[in-house]
Formats: sequence, structure tokens, C-alpha cells
Amino acid sequence: MPARDSAPLGAPCWIDLAMSDPAGGRAFYTELFGWTADEPNAEFGDYVNYYRNGVRIAGSMPAQPGGIPNVWSTYLAVSDAAKTLEVASANGAQIYVPAMQVGDLGAMGVLADPGGAVIGIWQPGVHTGFGLVGEHGAPGWFELLAQDYAGSLDFYRTVFGWDTEPMGDTDEFRYTVVKHGKDQVAGVMDAAGFLPDGVPPHWSVYFAVDDTDASITKLQQLGGTVTEPATDTPYGRMASVTDPFGARFKLIGPNDQMPANN
Repeated sequence: MPARDSAPLGAPCWIDLAMSDPAGGRAFYTELFGWTADEPNAEFGDYVNYYRNGVRIAGSMPAQPGGIPNVWSTYLAVSDAAKTLEVASANGAQIYVPAMQVGDLGAMGVLADPGGAVIGIWQPGVHTGFGLVGEHGAPGWFELLAQDYAGSLDFYRTVFGWDTEPMGDTDEFRYTVVKHGKDQVAGVMDAAGFLPDGVPPHWSVYFAVDDTDASITKLQQLGGTVTEPATDTPYGRMASVTDPFGARFKLIGPNDQMPANN
């Protein structure tokens, strides 16, 4: 897909990772995905931006004392961070980080939706988010695994103005996609009864890769772990993995059912 200038309102626009080992995490992801990285920015808590072919893709920061390390966070684009958090709170969300201006880059906040899944928000300034989607090493998909499926959909429609379309409605597969025009920008899965013990509802990040199996081999050589082996689906070949420090993410690559874009 071509580079994009900004994400639609309500759609995922940025991802970042709180790292318990910033140097080790930086080495892992730059090697795995072919990213380049800025030097840590002391003005913004040693935040690091990552790039794919010169286009900003993701960020990372050292884990904060008392915070949860080694978790990929997704941010949804909003026009007014403070107002969004106000509406979210009124609809049952817990606010973890109040609206905060980040220089001229934009404004952010973090909340837990009523089901307990943590999601960030980003009001773009000069930083408009990741500039590539669906290419090797770039974000490929975003998915909310919800215990309260119907309630979660109601919350995000109300707070973020989501336009949704159900893709499956059986006990085996209940899934809704979030749409912007003809484009699908995220998904919500009914994970009640499917999440492992101790794993709360959460947002999951998929990274697009040219070859899922080759990327898994490289990930394992770099110290990562496969938690769910590569499986062919109608949407591509998917696998669930962790980095060497425990951060979960997913890989999605082409297969016969979903060939690569040429």
C-alpha cells in the first residue's frame, strides 16, 4: 500500500511499546523488520521512533516504574483528546492517562474501555501517526479481543464514531470489522471463552510480512517465541509470537487465499 498522510478519525493511527530492555528491544525489532531507529529523545522520556524505508512506523520507550512493561499499545485517531476522554469516561471507561500535550507533535491519552481493554488516543499535530500499512514490517491489522462483545461495540461506536459491519455471528466465530468508506481499518472478535486464563481483553497488533514462516524463523533466531503456530486463514497466513522480553504481537503474510499485493 502507498504511504498515507493520516488515519481516519476513530481508526488506529499509531503503535508503541514500553520496553523493559530498551537496547535489546531496539536491536530485536530493527533486525526482525528491517527498521531504522532514531536515537532516544531525552526531551520525551527517551522515546524512540522507528522507520521503514524512511517512513515512520512505530515507537518505543523505556518501561516506567510501576507501569506494565513489554506491551504493544494501539492508539486511535481523535480530533479532540480531552473531549474524547470525557465522553469515554461518561460511557464507562477508566482513564489511565488524562489528555496530555506532547510538544507540537499532538496530544495523547490512555483509557481502559468498559471491558478492560487498554487503548490509547492520539490527536495529531505535526506527528500524524504511522505512514505505511500492509507492507513488510509495517502494521497490517488491529484487533480487539473482547469479553463483552456487544458492549464493546456499543462503546466504540459511541465514543469513536465507528461504522461497523459484522463478518460472522456464530458461537464459533463472532467478528465485526470497523470501516472507513470501503476500507476496513480494524476488527473486534468475540473472545469470551477463548482467551487463555489470566489474559485480559486487549488490543492486538499484527505486523505484515512478506513470508510468515521465514519471519518466524528469523524471530526465533533472535530469541523470540511462537505462541500460536502459523496457520492459513482466508485473510492470510497468521502466527502469534512474543519478542524475547514477552511482548505479544502477531504476524500476517500472504498465502494462496490472500496473495500478496503486486
